[in-house]
Amino acid sequence: MANTSGAIARITREVAQVQKNTDLSLTVAVRDSDVRHIRALIIGPPETPYEYGFFEFDVKMPKEYPIKSPHWRTRFNPNIYNEGKVCLSILGTWRGDPGEEWSSAQGLESVLLSIQSLMSANPYENEPSFEKYKKEEPNPKAYIQKIQHETLRISVIQRLEGLLGIVKDSTSECLHASKRARIKGAFSPTVANKFESGHPNPNYKLPLHHSGSSGSDTPPPEDQDQSLSPASSVHEYDAEATFADLDEAHWDPFADLMKRRFLWYYDTYLRTIEQGIAQYPGGRTQFKRMEFEFPPNTMDGHFNYPLLRTRLIAIKTALDAEQKDWTAQGLRHIKESTQLSAQLAFQFTQSALKWNNNSSLEISLPDPVNPFLWHLTLFGKPMTNLDGGIFQLTLAIPPTFPDAQPRVTFQTPIFHHRVSGTTGILVYFPKKEGEIAEHLAAIVESVRDEEETARFDPRAVVNLEAFELYWGGEEKRKVYGRRLRRSARESGEEVC
Repeated sequence: MANTSGAIARITREVAQVQKNTDLSLTVAVRDSDVRHIRALIIGPPETPYEYGFFEFDVKMPKEYPIKSPHWRTRFNPNIYNEGKVCLSILGTWRGDPGEEWSSAQGLESVLLSIQSLMSANPYENEPSFEKYKKEEPNPKAYIQKIQHETLRISVIQRLEGLLGIVKDSTSECLHASKRARIKGAFSPTVANKFESGHPNPNYKLPLHHSGSSGSDTPPPEDQDQSLSPASSVHEYDAEATFADLDEAHWDPFADLMKRRFLWYYDTYLRTIEQGIAQYPGGRTQFKRMEFEFPPNTMDGHFNYPLLRTRLIAIKTALDAEQKDWTAQGLRHIKESTQLSAQLAFQFTQSALKWNNNSSLEISLPDPVNPFLWHLTLFGKPMTNLDGGIFQLTLAIPPTFPDAQPRVTFQTPIFHHRVSGTTGILVYFPKKEGEIAEHLAAIVESVRDEEETARFDPRAVVNLEAFELYWGGEEKRKVYGRRLRRSARESGEEVC
């Protein structure tokens, strides 16, 4: 008989361990109603074709866990079967060397790290018999390029479009917001391909990142994404449809996290797209099929970076509109005298008493009756690179706080490795996400960024140039300091 209580205790402990981890690339979520059903998210490693992609997994823990291995499914990731099963030797879904099979010593975090290790700078070498190929060689290079394109298109852009209700107009490049909900029975390629592939082996392993085949050698029009082509509609990989198939109940624990991280990584996404446009200026260059790809399990398609740029900008615009709407929703909370509006009003009063008598930060409400939008004035610390700086910021609080987290945006330009040069978004880490007071303390700490407490983490890159200077050695750090001092001086001049 399975020791169900022992399994649940072990699962609860492992989930808590991952959640407490400071690794910004791994996270998990679980519902109290079913702790054996876990959602996991891996953010693609920097300097790989998976860079800052959102790779989500659905994990079902058996009653016999950890004696038996968990069952993993995914919508889009390396090494998957055509029904979404993750291909990994420690899960018993791929042959491995002795000692690589599942054992009770393995756990949730070790599987996540094993999957993450497959997201390498040269995924070509993950394929059996192709381990010796270097990423600079023609085929591995072509493989990397199409994975990079599809990581952006599917795991980032298509996923965020789904979260924001952005749908594509099939007759143009127009994108618009829609209240379209996920519908039970929506097309899921992982299900459809299982019956349409015609492959005699139902466990045929898909190549890295199956994105569908158009079934035609004719490229789509230059201004049209392949996903809009009628010929490709049956096989087109739809992240949102596959997500709905994973779990019919509406449970999306990483929605807010992915929106915030999108704003963090927006500059990186944009740089990758601009580099892609320089290499593939039109939308007609077909992907190269690899030696280990056989129909229908191939990653066929076309490079269309110009359209990816249009869609990326549309997502940023939609996120800005969403944040602006929080203020209007906040007024409705106030009108209805909700508990959240009362709590935020109290927290503002307490925070004002603390900070407005402080030399580093002043806070106010642009609308005195609406505590969902705060105005912050940050003063540079004397005798530092920020000396003399006066920076204006906004702290926008969502109506679903603390489930969704605030967004802090610099309104005053600043050259800082924790502030996006395009979006003005600040990266900071509150110790307690449910308390605005902790957010304020973390904001001040993040901007001051004392060298002795600074930590290197490439997954917190929001300003590419500033980050490279800050962590590029002593001489580059001096250049960074000069740029930061200049922005502090100019911020004071703007106020005057």
